[in-house]
Amino acid sequence: MHILITGAAGMIGRKLTERLVIDRAIGGQPIEKLTLIDIVAPTRPVGFSDHVKTRAADLAAPGVAEKAVSERPDLIFHLAGVVSGEAETDFEKGYHVNLDGTRALLEAVRLAGGGYKPKLIFTSSIAVFGAPFPDAIPDDFHLTPLTSYGTQKAISELLLADYNRRGFLDGAGIRLPSIVVRPGKPNKAASGFFSGIIREPLAGQEALLPVADSVLHWHASPRAAVGFLIHAAGLTREQLGDRINLTMPGVCCTVGEQIAALKRVAGDKVAARIRRAPDPLVERIVAGWPSRFDARRALALGFTVEGSFDEIIRAHIEDELGGKIA
Repeated sequence: MHILITGAAGMIGRKLTERLVIDRAIGGQPIEKLTLIDIVAPTRPVGFSDHVKTRAADLAAPGVAEKAVSERPDLIFHLAGVVSGEAETDFEKGYHVNLDGTRALLEAVRLAGGGYKPKLIFTSSIAVFGAPFPDAIPDDFHLTPLTSYGTQKAISELLLADYNRRGFLDGAGIRLPSIVVRPGKPNKAASGFFSGIIREPLAGQEALLPVADSVLHWHASPRAAVGFLIHAAGLTREQLGDRINLTMPGVCCTVGEQIAALKRVAGDKVAARIRRAPDPLVERIVAGWPSRFDARRALALGFTVEGSFDEIIRAHIEDELGGKIA
């Protein structure tokens, strides 16, 4: 099997690549080749022979998507995207990357011809939904995003569904919760503080909290996110049915409950490294986000997630900190 990953240099792209290299197979089929693309060159995985191509390229630029699918990958993970905060502050960049890049990839697949019909897994977001919300948002709740990022993801979901309906590809769109705890340095996502108030204190650093403790949100770990992608790749068209975009399960909790979990796992001293610093822009963006979902369809299809925020924190400590807390 030949697998193409767009956005392969990003956090989830790197972790997905690492998992595929370890597993050497997906859906019972051996992985024979990897093609990794991002705006910066992805790192070549260690121990996967020479059957890896890495490329620094803008997927929305002319000819890039066509070249990416020219070797007809069997499975495509489309992860490339600009994060929420950056898509809101840089309107043109958000649409160029999140929409134009997606459309270019879909068109390249359609025009490849010769009966080519790959499996394509697209990472969408719960930001496709907009207020007012019911208590728990079902998969078929109307898409009324309140941010440019959510709008770009919603349009991409519709495009994916149409290309799937027309038989150009075998698609699935998975709406990710906020992925925490993200390793490394903070990014420009408006949701970045959800990770920051855990990651920085665990590393012995101060963290800024821009919203109130009462903010409620939907979370999953990077480990779970990779699991979502791999599980989605194994689902059949018959299992998914006509509605191929679905919301992933998550852990629903408030910021205050996140902090309480941090105290339980790492102690009061670590949690005391969080400093409250209200940010009106972040507060406004977050206020328009959904927070609780009815993910029974994804659960019935076999997707799994952590059972508590404590487990999410422990996964970060195990995967990123070698089991040690500063």
